[in-house]
Formats: sequence, structure tokens, C-alpha cells
Amino acid sequence: MKGKTTLFFTKPFSRREFLKECGKWGLGLAASTLPYLVPLGIVNVEAQERGLIKTKLSPYYIPLGNGDIQCVLCPKECVVAPGKRGYCEVRENRDGKYYSLVYGNPCAVHVDPIEKKPLFHVLPGTGSFSIATAGCNFDCKFCQNWEISQARPEDTFNYDLPPKDVVRLAKKYGCRSIASTYVEPTVFYEYMHDIGKLTKATGILNICHSNGYINPEPLKELCKYLDAACIDLKAFTETFYEEISEGTLAPVLNTLKTLRQEGIHTEIVNLIIPTKNDDMKMIEAMCLWIKKELGTDVPLHFTRFYPMYKLKSLAPTPVSTLEEARKVALSVGLEYVYIGNVPGHKGENTYCPNCKQLLIKRTGYIISEINLKGGKCKSCSKDIPGIWE
Repeated sequence: MKGKTTLFFTKPFSRREFLKECGKWGLGLAASTLPYLVPLGIVNVEAQERGLIKTKLSPYYIPLGNGDIQCVLCPKECVVAPGKRGYCEVRENRDGKYYSLVYGNPCAVHVDPIEKKPLFHVLPGTGSFSIATAGCNFDCKFCQNWEISQARPEDTFNYDLPPKDVVRLAKKYGCRSIASTYVEPTVFYEYMHDIGKLTKATGILNICHSNGYINPEPLKELCKYLDAACIDLKAFTETFYEEISEGTLAPVLNTLKTLRQEGIHTEIVNLIIPTKNDDMKMIEAMCLWIKKELGTDVPLHFTRFYPMYKLKSLAPTPVSTLEEARKVALSVGLEYVYIGNVPGHKGENTYCPNCKQLLIKRTGYIISEINLKGGKCKSCSKDIPGIWE
């Protein structure tokens, strides 16, 4: 893996200041994956350090005797012997104590449009300071970030970026939110949690894109410092989760219900993979569950699969499949249903479910029209769920 990452600066500053900042934090810059957000300056800088930089004691483990511990952060609940690590590869038993090996050590640092998360009902058109460490508690066969999600922290180029400096840089580059994303942020829980404690006083939102595979106690604690979440509901069968992601479905459903109960703005993503989770009866069952357990106003994104990682032999999702899924979701009563990874499709737009007025027009990550006032439809004054200011 190359020791570089991509950082987008969205406010003007001098070349001298740019170089100084990149050098100070070791933020490498590489080719852009965001065609709609153009950086004002690019320079290649080698990553600050390869391997482990800092550790932090985890609050979520149980000593079992003989030096063994059991992690209780995620539903895998790994039993870990001294000197060994859990499934995620970023937590280690050191003399009967369980440590995070990635606290303040991101291997990816970007400024993304918030639409990339995707969060379509949160501060549209704004930048989100986005971070990730190595590691994950799933091994999805379609993962687009597998180079870091399936890596150990000593195998990635990491940056010494404690929470206070994440917040400082987010402010500096005009970001309205900080996103824990790209891999499963539960594996760097303490980092995400402490960033959220700092953002409360700044007006910056603390958000995440997660697989939802986290135990209830740490989730409820995180919700004290979380403003919005985008949750992957990868399919609606246990078989898919077990065979494709090495996880289980039930904890994800519990996470979605908990987020709703805790008042966290939540959006759901369902990546539709040909032959794997594209059965319309299953999609209908999923949509009916969302309607019953979460409500009709939870935004749902059906996104297009492209061949990745261990599923390179499959074809991209036909757009017609995404359109059919959207039609199913709307027919059961869901109000905000989107099509993703198809730039220019009308399914990217937000429409008022009451008067059908176009509320937000999107082309990829470009916002060209917003017809909201105070979080309400300008035409009929219906409240539109989200964080708009």
C-alpha cells in the first residue's frame, strides 16, 4: 500500500501555509477519488510514520482469568489470549488488559462532500472531515476499502492526529462535520467517541458511516456525542451476512432501532449486488421492517455495486434493478428513497412526499438547487427530517 492519502482543502490559503500544514501533520496527498470537489492545492508528502503510534486502554472488555479477556465492544465478543488480537486486528491483549492500537492514528484523512457518506439530509453541500484507521469487524467480499479495512495498523501509514487536532483541522478547512468512515468505526470507537466529546462545544457535527455491528452499551454511550449516522443494511437475511460479510443481521437491526430511540438522525444504505441481495421480495420485506420499526421518514439509499475485492467476477448492478428497488420502497410507504452511484439520475434528488416539489437537486456531489426553508418544504411547509442548519 502506498503511504499517501487524499486531503481536500475547501478554503483559500497561501502555498506556504498549505505546505507547512501538510508537513506538520504528515498528510500525504494522492489522486482524487472525488470528481466533484476540486482541491485548491496538491502536494505529495510521505506519511509521517508507518506502524503503531499510540495505544489506549479499551473500556469494553471483561477479564476472564489466566490473562484471557473477552471483548464486549461488538457482537463478535472475541475471547483473546495474552499477546493476541481480536478479529478486527486492532485490539490487543497486553498482560490481561485490552488496548486499542489505533487511537489517534488514522491511515486515511480526507475532506469529502457529506453526500459521499451518503448523508442526504444533513447539511447538504458542505464538507466533512473524514477519517479512518486500519481494521474492521467484518470482511465483506465486496469491500471497496479492503486495503485498509483488512490491514493491521502496523501495515498502514498512519498519522499522529489526536482528537483535538482532528477538530482543529476540521475548523481550519471549513468543515461542518467530522466523519468516522471508510472502515467500520466501531474498531476505533474510543477515537470517534473522544472526537465527539470535543465537537459538542464547536458546532461541528460528529457523524459516522457504520455497519451497525456494535453492542448496545457502547452504542448508547456513543449516542451522547453522535449527531448523525449512516448505517449499511447490507441485506435482509442472516445467510448473506454470514456468507458475504462474516457477520450477523440481528445486531444491525438492533442498532438501527437504538439510534432511532436515542434521537440520532439515521440514514440507511443498501448496496444491491447482482445475484446476492437483489431479490425484490427480500427488499420488500426489508422496507416493510424499516416502515414498522423505524418509520416512513428514514432516508434509504439503494446504491450501485461495482466489481471489487473478492466479487470482481460480478457485473455492476443494472440501473433498472435500482429503479425497481426504489419503486418497491416507495410503494410500501417509505418517503425518502434514493439511488446512489448513478450520477445524474433523478433518484439522487430529494422530493417532498406531500406536494412532490423538488427539494434538493443533486448531480453526483454537486448541489444545484435547494427548496427548503427552516427545514420545511418551501411549497407546502411540510417538515422534512434532517439537520439543515
